[in-house]
Amino acid sequence: MKITVIGAGNVGATTAQRIVDKQLANEVVLVDVLEGIPQGKALDMYEATPVEKTDVRVVGSNGYDETADSNIVIITAGIARKPGMSRDDLMNTNSGIVKSCTEMAVARSPRSIIIVVSNPLDVMTYVAMKVSGFEPHRVIGMAGVLDAARFRTFIAMEMNVSVEDVNAFVLGGHGDSMVPLPRYSTVSGIPITELLSKATIERLVKRTRDGGAEIVNYLKTGSAYYAPSSSAVAMAEAIVKDKRRILPCSAYLQGEYGIHDTYIGVPVKLSRKGIEEIIQITLNAEEQAALKKSADDVKQSIAKLRL
Repeated sequence: MKITVIGAGNVGATTAQRIVDKQLANEVVLVDVLEGIPQGKALDMYEATPVEKTDVRVVGSNGYDETADSNIVIITAGIARKPGMSRDDLMNTNSGIVKSCTEMAVARSPRSIIIVVSNPLDVMTYVAMKVSGFEPHRVIGMAGVLDAARFRTFIAMEMNVSVEDVNAFVLGGHGDSMVPLPRYSTVSGIPITELLSKATIERLVKRTRDGGAEIVNYLKTGSAYYAPSSSAVAMAEAIVKDKRRILPCSAYLQGEYGIHDTYIGVPVKLSRKGIEEIIQITLNAEEQAALKKSADDVKQSIAKLRL
């Protein structure tokens, strides 16, 4: 198993480190355009493997030849969001970066599965799918795992319970129009609608929607990377180990949920094939309307792309 991580910034480097720590691959390749950065970080990670007893080769490169025959390619490259900047503000710059990275990677790893982490997430995943020419089930966006993790964290904090007992579902685009689903969010199997007041749930939903911006506002000159990297690696692990986990991911819908020709966050079954199945859950009228609005927002952004 060989995994390439494109982008050696905070998200990419932390993603590579987590892959090495979990020994999900025999070889991890870290790629970045900045000379010396991927080489230095990769060597540093490699030098930690004797201590951690993780027998994984780590390679850093400014080119793509070293990435040949990767099983999974994780794209984290792009500029980070700054305070006051929306995800849509990132689109024009990052679409060019993701397009170039995808072209270079798939030319050397035509049988790989692509996981996109770059923002704006759903639009960048669409870019990677179109540019790669891959079947949609092999191009997946990391969004719902992260958004659900944030929702789970806030629920656990509010109730003063273990995060292990909290499950949450978040659908829709990775941005202001995401759709957290309290009805499907539980603590030890009990829906949070029976444990928390409506006002409290609405407050936690809003904090989840603003989760990325909250961290950006704290950091001032950067964005989140610990939770995003964990979320991307959870997806990679499900693929590597053929786990068939059901996780909320950005997937290309072709009629599911009444949505066509766009990437949006929905529950999927992840296996060695990539997306093995898109899971369609029953939504009430309010939830369906919110999901459609979220998909429409993504479609509007996609329509502005110049591929």
